Amino acid sequence: MSRSEQRVEIMTMLYQVLLYKKNKMEYNIDILLDDKDDFIKNIVNGVLEKETELEELANKYLNNWKLDRLGFTDQAIIKMGIYEILYTDTPNRVCINEAIELSKKYSDDSVVGIVNGVLDKVYHNEVSDAE
Repeated sequence: MSRSEQRVEIMTMLYQVLLYKKNKMEYNIDILLDDKDDFIKNIVNGVLEKETELEELANKYLNNWKLDRLGFTDQAIIKMGIYEILYTDTPNRVCINEAIELSKKYSDDSVVGIVNGVLDKVYHNEVSDAE
């Protein structure tokens, strides 16, 4: 399975978790991740572990919006993108491009620009200053 295909799985799992939380349903992330490879497990667990921080960063860079106004798919893509930029060795350009491609395929056209804008700002303001 390619990394792009793995990111679709990650997005789907994060979407599921958002649905479970919204509907106050119990879930066990370990069961969802049971047969998944390390890349998927690391990203999903990392996003859930750092969720508050990722949401705060997304909200910081969303102009006149809050993350919870976006659909669950969009939220999952943005959180995954920010997490990958900040906490993985994946080249930042790849993180941003993969998130944009996911949003082109699974979100409304208007969201593509939002995803690009947020991730670009996270990279330029949170990462490149630290490099």
